Amino acid sequence: MQFYSHTKFLRIKENIMKKNAWRRTAIVGWTLFCLIAGYGVSTLLDSISTPEAKTSAPVVATPGSFSELAKGASPSVVNISTVKVVRGRERAPMPFGPDDPFKEFFDRFFGDQLPKDFRQRSLGSGFIIDKDGLILTNNHVVEKTDEIKVKLADKREFRAEIIGRDPKTDLALIRIKADTPLEPLPLGDSEKLDVGDWVVAIGNPFGLGHTVTAGIVSAKYRQLGTGSYDNFIQTDASINPGNSGGPLLNTMGEVVGINSAIFTQTGGSVGIGFAIPINMAKDLLPQLKKGKVVRGWLGVLIQKITPELKDKLDLKDENGALVADVVSGGPAEKAGIQRGDVIVSFDGKEIDEMNELPFVVASTPVGKVVTVEVIRKGQKNALQVEVGELKEEGEAPAVAEAEPNLGLTLKEITPELAKNFRLSETTGLVVVQVEANSPAAEAGIAPGDIILEVDQASVRTLGEFNRKMSSYGAGDTVLLLINRRGSTLYITLKIWE
Repeated sequence: MQFYSHTKFLRIKENIMKKNAWRRTAIVGWTLFCLIAGYGVSTLLDSISTPEAKTSAPVVATPGSFSELAKGASPSVVNISTVKVVRGRERAPMPFGPDDPFKEFFDRFFGDQLPKDFRQRSLGSGFIIDKDGLILTNNHVVEKTDEIKVKLADKREFRAEIIGRDPKTDLALIRIKADTPLEPLPLGDSEKLDVGDWVVAIGNPFGLGHTVTAGIVSAKYRQLGTGSYDNFIQTDASINPGNSGGPLLNTMGEVVGINSAIFTQTGGSVGIGFAIPINMAKDLLPQLKKGKVVRGWLGVLIQKITPELKDKLDLKDENGALVADVVSGGPAEKAGIQRGDVIVSFDGKEIDEMNELPFVVASTPVGKVVTVEVIRKGQKNALQVEVGELKEEGEAPAVAEAEPNLGLTLKEITPELAKNFRLSETTGLVVVQVEANSPAAEAGIAPGDIILEVDQASVRTLGEFNRKMSSYGAGDTVLLLINRRGSTLYITLKIWE
């Protein structure tokens, strides 16, 4: 056993106390640091008990408030009210002339109920895009109106005039003349918008004035079937009747969309709204300012590639737009594009979906020579096309997707059949009957359809059709080309087992 003198013992005790004090000070200091840094006591204990570093999942910041954004944007958002004078129907003449014995009876009991001219009012929204009073809104807000009034956030009201409209994209440009410069909203880039990003909608729902709602981007590139240029941003920010034409803003206060439509079964918001991408509006603004939108035109009818069509056309995938018909004398025909080609690229832009092609073509300047890549019988070809101008009466709609079909009764066209079915063709095979509860009936095949090709081989007589069909067995799929009321489209026919 070792003994220490009293002096030495006191010295050892003092050293121990100093060490303990240092340790206590270090622990207290580290605890305070962790608390100040926001880690908390539990994190401190974890760091003491676990020697290796831990990784945590990324935390997405949620905006604390949109108040500053709303304050900055509201002066640039306008309420639009329109008036349309609806003309009442004139009273039908009395059957027996002005001396009709029933004239007094009708005048007495129905005279006050006969329709008269009345003023139909509607509401919408818009937003200022320059200090001189140009305002972007929806075409359906201002079309066919006799009077347009714009109300600013400061309660000032102005009459507005239409500068340019584009029904195909539902965009309109109007103007007011104010005595002071106006505050425009900055236009952002809708392509930089991602699903899950926060967005804010400001508008005039149900006539309630400047109303602000927030949500996220639910989806992009939505097609609603309203036209060839559908390309909507879907959002769950509440949009109601009266919001149409108002801005959809990102968190920086930039316009990324124009609120245009809602999906609803009640007339109010159910959390599914749609906005036109602002990039589409920016592309059309120079033409809207001139009062007319001119679009490029290719001159083809297109349809979606189904799995059955992919197999029959020997394609690697379902990308691209299948050419169902080529307009005679159009740019596509002059360039050598043929029925059955699959357009996979236009002017260097890949065409993944059928619906992408109309917008890409429409956005191309008239007269520009572009390279169009097509797949023809498994081979890729590059063709040079000079883009034409789309005329309102000459636009060819996209062909709806065809379904497999069977159960047809065919006859060779005769003058009598041509007259009965109002056919312009005098030769070929026409569908005269479709069996009930057959694949043809389910697919919508109708009497009057003309069979032009079977697996890309022309058939003009029943003999040719029967010989061609005799080579197929149960379960096979056949590719048909039909003419329906002057338009051609491909259909896959499934032979039942």
